Amino acid sequence: MHHRRSLGSGFSAATKINQQPPRLLIVHIPLPSWADICSNLCEALQNFFSLACSLMGPSRMSLFSLYMVQNQHECILPFVQVKENFVRLQACISELRMLQREGYFRPQSISLKLAVEDGLQQFKQYSRHVTGATLPYTFLEITVLTSHPGKEVVKQLEEGLKDIDLGRVRRLQVVEVTKGILEQMDSESPDEAGSDENPILGTDIDLQTIGNDVIDMEIFFKAWLHNSETDQEHIHLLLPAQTFSNISRAGDNPMCLKCDLQERLLSPSLLPGTADGTLRMDDPKGDISTLYQMASQSSSSHYKLQVIKALKSSGLCESLTYGLPFILRPTSCWQLDWDELETNQQHFHALCHSLLKREWLLLAKGEPLSPGHGQRVPASTFYVIVPSCSLTLLVKAIATRELLLPNVFPLLPEAPPEDSLKIVEAGQSQTNRVRATVVPLPVTPGPCGTSKMRAARNASLETRLPSQPEEEYSSQP
Repeated sequence: MHHRRSLGSGFSAATKINQQPPRLLIVHIPLPSWADICSNLCEALQNFFSLACSLMGPSRMSLFSLYMVQNQHECILPFVQVKENFVRLQACISELRMLQREGYFRPQSISLKLAVEDGLQQFKQYSRHVTGATLPYTFLEITVLTSHPGKEVVKQLEEGLKDIDLGRVRRLQVVEVTKGILEQMDSESPDEAGSDENPILGTDIDLQTIGNDVIDMEIFFKAWLHNSETDQEHIHLLLPAQTFSNISRAGDNPMCLKCDLQERLLSPSLLPGTADGTLRMDDPKGDISTLYQMASQSSSSHYKLQVIKALKSSGLCESLTYGLPFILRPTSCWQLDWDELETNQQHFHALCHSLLKREWLLLAKGEPLSPGHGQRVPASTFYVIVPSCSLTLLVKAIATRELLLPNVFPLLPEAPPEDSLKIVEAGQSQTNRVRATVVPLPVTPGPCGTSKMRAARNASLETRLPSQPEEEYSSQP
């Protein structure tokens, strides 16, 4: 399904974010399963769109459409712009909530195929009528959310769509909703899910499983906010040959690992009500267009991270790091051949393993892109690269000497006064028991900052804290 068109060098990183693909969601959940899934799905969609619609900066989602397939297919929402359109999307979610939950329908096997065809035709009509400065949307991503066994739905789609032109479909995904709650990492990428390659369709149909749980569904939908552009790799990580002799090539030329850049967190400064900059003290790269200036902007010029030395993990003082973290992964750029992709991933794996084994981290210098005529050369930024037990590296900006202020850090005395120690430890014993991992606080998203969205949200959706945090915490780190 790799029919994507490479963006030219004239497009900025912000333009690439603006060109995130339109998404068609087909809910393929007949009665009686709909009664068990409806509430969780609608709450997850409402929480997700209350965030996606209100994020400042370039839009992370362009268009969205929703179909429902039970005894027949029905268009609940035609393609609409997502940004600042929460009222329209909430009305669509309300319509989903009101669908019949009791009874039994004998599903027609052709209904799912017709929903895909109808949604694809609607997308083609919409893209033909886009005018003005907005670039036409070229490719579509389709997600089928089903309560049926996923492999059966994949076979049904393979058979039903074999005579359909899917040249405008960038990705076709089947997501099976299970009855239980899956214990899975929230960092799992949809790209890591399995896929069935179909020689008849000439495409891959991705197959993924999620639990019938609000948090699981929210995590899945939030993956849509990532930069999914894979026309080229984002970062070149340059390793000195002498530093990692066990994985580097012979000679003095540095090894180049081709990586994709991914955010770990959404910047708080992208939320409404923070435009005054009060939350930017920990986020010098709040705007996503600035954030992705690190990523490549043309096929002939890539942002480079030059590793300059290795450090002991215990030698890093956390007070020197600043800003939001990034995640580096081996690139999934579709323009590279399979041998190069596999070799690149193997070398990336070897680097992660070597750093963990030696308890090292890397200090790297960001090499800015060549400035245009008459432009000043931008100052370099330095980063620490930290390994993990997964096939990823954590990248954080680190302060240089001219930014540091003098501080005095007296050594901690060996033993505090006994009375004070007893008082403090007694207070700690009243808190929740110690956890092995950090779990985000499960707070229901509150109303958005703008008056239009505040009027659209129901008063009962105000921010609330769980009454029993220990029992309501998710098992996901």
